[in-house]
Amino acid sequence: MAATNLSPVSSYLAKPAPLPLNQPHTHISLPSKVLPKSSFPHKPCLSHYPTSSHTHKTPLSASSKNPLSDLFPSTKQCPEDHSLDFDDDDKPREECGVVGIFGDSEASRLCYLALHSLQHRGQEGAGIVAVKDNVLQSVTGVGLVSEVFNESKLDHLPGDLAIGHVRYSTAGSSMLKNVQPFVAGYRFGSVGVAHNGNLVNYRSLRAKLEETGSIFNTSSDTEVVLHLIAISKERPFVLRIVDACEKLEGAYSMVFLTEDKLVAVRDPFGFRPLVMGRRRNGAVVFASETCALDLIEATYEREVFPGEVLVVDKSGMQSLCLMPHPQPKQCIFEHIYFALPNSVIFGRSVYESRYRFGEILATETPVDCDVVIAVPDSGVVAALGYAAKAGVPFQQGLIRSHYVGRTFIEPSQKIRDFGVKLKLSPVRAVLEGKRVVVVDDSIVRGTTSSKIVRLLKEAGAKEVHMRIASPPIIGSCYYGVDTPSSEELISNRMNAEEIREFIGSDSLAFLPFDSLKKLLDTDSPNYCYACFSGKYPVEPRELKVKRVGDFVDDGINGSLESIDGGWVQAKPKTELEVSGA
Repeated sequence: MAATNLSPVSSYLAKPAPLPLNQPHTHISLPSKVLPKSSFPHKPCLSHYPTSSHTHKTPLSASSKNPLSDLFPSTKQCPEDHSLDFDDDDKPREECGVVGIFGDSEASRLCYLALHSLQHRGQEGAGIVAVKDNVLQSVTGVGLVSEVFNESKLDHLPGDLAIGHVRYSTAGSSMLKNVQPFVAGYRFGSVGVAHNGNLVNYRSLRAKLEETGSIFNTSSDTEVVLHLIAISKERPFVLRIVDACEKLEGAYSMVFLTEDKLVAVRDPFGFRPLVMGRRRNGAVVFASETCALDLIEATYEREVFPGEVLVVDKSGMQSLCLMPHPQPKQCIFEHIYFALPNSVIFGRSVYESRYRFGEILATETPVDCDVVIAVPDSGVVAALGYAAKAGVPFQQGLIRSHYVGRTFIEPSQKIRDFGVKLKLSPVRAVLEGKRVVVVDDSIVRGTTSSKIVRLLKEAGAKEVHMRIASPPIIGSCYYGVDTPSSEELISNRMNAEEIREFIGSDSLAFLPFDSLKKLLDTDSPNYCYACFSGKYPVEPRELKVKRVGDFVDDGINGSLESIDGGWVQAKPKTELEVSGA
């Protein structure tokens, strides 16, 4: 049905206030610039918002000055070994981006555009599910959004209700079966789901379901959620979702659709972002980032609160609280690296956060220099902040090529640092004879940083001073981010001086952890810093857990135990640390 014939959702969407702990739902008018964020009450409580007439690990000590054999085991490629499968970003990867749209006759096309703006969150698979005449239609594929969809495919996705997903994965010959959104039929109808995050109790849940006869079609932890919904005896459908989520541990920001409803859910810790907006015709939009709302001309309203279930249908919107809500633990790396600078994440401008990171580096770790440059693109805003605070010109000393795919044909004669040179080209006119500060968002393994330093010096830089707009990364992520194992993280094995020597820079400084927390001020306790501290808000409680955020969700065939190196032992329960740090 056309969007103009739908009753738009209620004024509840217009600047609602956060819901404080231990308080009933209340409405408080807020200035337009306030971006609300909050926890929910401890006890589940269902509120209905009628339609209005509105239209519209423990860090390891450094083993040596240059422990290459420790950092790159024999089973791994040496950093100088150029593989034909080029993936040399050396950065953590955000696993997924999700979007959901209700109440627009071009829902699938708007979904397609929104996924374009979330492409940075996942480049290896995309999908859209739309509803027309109570039938769920699905199109999924491997590749970029523009490669998966065309006019013909979008024509097969009519209707005013749709959800979409972009994903990152490692590799796998049968990865297509794991591309979301997933669609499943059960006795009361059909349901589709798109998930951003990672469940740390996935294996035990799957084992219990299989014992009772459940049959799984994928290796994704998201499929567990569909099974839990199908076997739930709760009524109505929204309570089935609540019942399923009460059994989940870990990170999940999800959008569901049925024949007539769009549902958005965020885990009680709020690890992964999920925002809500509205188009002028009254259509409701959920997305992983506000940049997706901007592209399709939807006005940002607020976040989906940690532990909240939001249900949108023709009668309006319902908000349901999940289980008791702890202190939120939002991913700090959204502000450091994952999100686009033009997004608002967890109620904060990503651009302003990164600019301040650069200012802090210039204030607390100054160095005499002639020019400030960035490692594009994620280091640019922090470099601007550094340059402004230091009173030193910012220039483009490295030019990034945006046309390099994941594979390439290398000349038979080896070229040193070939992979990095494909993506980053130094500008000799900016660098020659200069003392250069180069700002990057993070150092993971250190291999790319060492190649960048070498490129800059070969281009004539007199001195190269690395400034990193995050604290040292010492821990892997279990909450939907693909990071190397702790043993591969260079900051887990070396101190700053040893890393400086390894990468070959004249100086090296990280964003001080305490300064990061001070910048966040009263919001500081609401963020997860596990990758910097090794203290996990939700510790893996199973015998084995995923080493990286989505390791088995890549279509690898065979049993989970057969994946060599893909799992690490969890701590015994007596050693578990559930920390607010």
